[in-house]
Amino acid sequence: MADTVAEQAETPAAVRHAEEVMGTVFSFDVRGGEPDAVRAALAKAVAGLHRADALFSTYREDSEVSRLARGELTVPECAPEVAEVLELAAEAERVSEGWFSPRYQGSLDPTGIVKGWAAERAARVLAAVAGVRGVSVNGGGDVQLLGAPEPQRVWRVGVADPLRPGGLAAVISAAGTAELAVATSGTAERGAHIVDPRTGHSAVTDLVAVTVVGPRLTWVDCWATAAFAMGSRAGLAWLESLPDVEALLITAGDEVRCTGGLAARLG
Repeated sequence: MADTVAEQAETPAAVRHAEEVMGTVFSFDVRGGEPDAVRAALAKAVAGLHRADALFSTYREDSEVSRLARGELTVPECAPEVAEVLELAAEAERVSEGWFSPRYQGSLDPTGIVKGWAAERAARVLAAVAGVRGVSVNGGGDVQLLGAPEPQRVWRVGVADPLRPGGLAAVISAAGTAELAVATSGTAERGAHIVDPRTGHSAVTDLVAVTVVGPRLTWVDCWATAAFAMGSRAGLAWLESLPDVEALLITAGDEVRCTGGLAARLG
């Protein structure tokens, strides 16, 4: 779980909104732009989240992904977002050498990529509004940041300490970059929900949390899930091999492991 804050006191020139969708809360913080135009874009972004939920929810019998899994539809017969997400999920599976999978117990289930993809897409809808200088979209603790809240100010993300409720394991700064995303996978909030694709059962790992930092939430969300299933040693080595990615891994024994460039993102 992560919370987004501005480096200094918040200014009045902000549009904020919280939306319950996909079984979690998406929080929006948009800085700059003409307020009516921002609110119109916000309505579009929120509608996009609900559309993604309707298309991809495996809990809805009538979702296109559920119908696709049952063989009632083909990919070309689905909305174009379905083909887009399945292509992204296939790429995530390739890059992670199978540790990220768009399947669960043999059935199609790309939900592991959908939330990050949907939150990033929503953020980009808002960033496209004329005059908008900064956007933060926080989807259940996974955050996409674009721009900055103010000149000379930066977005910062507090990463919760999974072993010390209410405490922070780190603070990630978006200084020096126009795009930053932070995603965490672990057991603190939802228990043992991450699956080892090789066995189809809950991942057996020495980790309690993996936080991954990079430009795009679509990818860092997938990489956090994959690295958690790998375990601390293999996960850290793999994350070190990825371009533009840094990470913080916390083991059940309270050992903290970091990629080599993470220090530049702390603060």
